[in-house]
Amino acid sequence: MTRSEQRQQILALTFEKSFKDETLPEIIENAIESRNLKTSAFVERSVNGIFDHLEQIDELISDCSIGWKLNRIPRVSLAVMRICVYEMLFESDIPVSASINEAVELVKKYGGDGDPAYVNGVLGAVAKKITS
Repeated sequence: MTRSEQRQQILALTFEKSFKDETLPEIIENAIESRNLKTSAFVERSVNGIFDHLEQIDELISDCSIGWKLNRIPRVSLAVMRICVYEMLFESDIPVSASINEAVELVKKYGGDGDPAYVNGVLGAVAKKITS
């Protein structure tokens, strides 16, 4: 499975968790059973990492989403940004530019018309904040 395909799986699980009170292991197990989810160490590490560090990740997104509260951001866009910010903070082998590019591609595929530019702008601001 390519890294892009793995990110699609991470997006599906992260998005699903935003609607459910189930634990991550339950969501992953249900996805494996019902959708034949193909998982990997990267997928599971990323999903768990996103929710282990959710407060820190959401704070960065919120700080860089000027004029937007997290609850106003479309859930797909928020899930994509959470994945990217997690990668920026905790996956040192992935270049920041690659994470942002992949995030924009995901939101082009699954988000709304204006979402790619918004996500790109927020993630660019997060990247500057992290590296400064």
